[in-house]
Amino acid sequence: MSMLEGAPWLLAHKSMLEVNKPKKVSLYGADYVLWQDRTGKINALPNACPHMGAMLSEGWCHEHEDKTSAVVCPFHALEFDSEGCTILPGSKKKTLPQLEPLPLIIQGNFIWSYGGHKAKVPIPNILNEIASQYEFIGHTADTSVETDLLPMLLNMHDYNHQNGTHSPLFKIQEVQFESFTDRGHQSDAFYNMPTAQTSWREKLSNPDVLLIPKIIKAHLENHFPSLVIAHVENGLGKIAQIHLFVPESKTQTRTYVLMYGLPKHPAFMVLGKKFLNFAKIVVEQDADILRKIYLNTPQKIKLNNEVGMDWVRRNFENWSEIVEPNLSK
Repeated sequence: MSMLEGAPWLLAHKSMLEVNKPKKVSLYGADYVLWQDRTGKINALPNACPHMGAMLSEGWCHEHEDKTSAVVCPFHALEFDSEGCTILPGSKKKTLPQLEPLPLIIQGNFIWSYGGHKAKVPIPNILNEIASQYEFIGHTADTSVETDLLPMLLNMHDYNHQNGTHSPLFKIQEVQFESFTDRGHQSDAFYNMPTAQTSWREKLSNPDVLLIPKIIKAHLENHFPSLVIAHVENGLGKIAQIHLFVPESKTQTRTYVLMYGLPKHPAFMVLGKKFLNFAKIVVEQDADILRKIYLNTPQKIKLNNEVGMDWVRRNFENWSEIVEPNLSK
């Protein structure tokens, strides 16, 4: 159960799919080709062509008169429709399905999948709520990291690594933990992070640091296992920075960020790309440190406020049951 079968995973936001351009995604050790036709329909098939195994994601799409499309194998140009059927050369008759479509659940712009497994927990509704109230800013940092799912989740819920992993840009001095509320597969963490003063030379060389407050007030809303929402607010507006996780295989985990904003000032959305860049740097720093960890090292030291990591371990080890104790503090 190292990949938490039965959990819902957000494979992509529709904005991540160009019309009629195949995209490779991986889930539970299997590769799929994902594409969006001109009608807005999302299709997903196993990525290996059943003829000689070419990657369909390296091919292209052929659009039909009704604006639907088929994915085309780059090796022998065989076309596969959304049902996995093709028409062999010299024949005008469609074959039976040669590829089994990956079951998808489309909610607005969100593309979810259980990877063909029976659902054990429902899809969290929080993203639909955010999309209905906030404006979409964009996506960033779509990254595949050579690590299994558990270290990725532990890192994201490690409230002590901010002044280490993320110190180069944000210059976080310490983490002042406030509270953690445990609701089973949901939780909320609140903490403050004072930042060091930047010099004028640093401000001139990188004006983006002017957007970093003296104290970063963090609220992480966690939905185990697939998403963490960082709620950030300043005088210009509110941001919902959504970190997503997808178990590509037992040793490979994908992460990316969706960002939504609620403006209070006209300049807020103009700064959207800068906010996205901050998120991109955070993911790059997290991915970098995960590549530099000896994962099997016994943990002989425990720091204060590792409650988020304890919450992850409890839910991971007991998946999909919710087991006491309640870790609120």
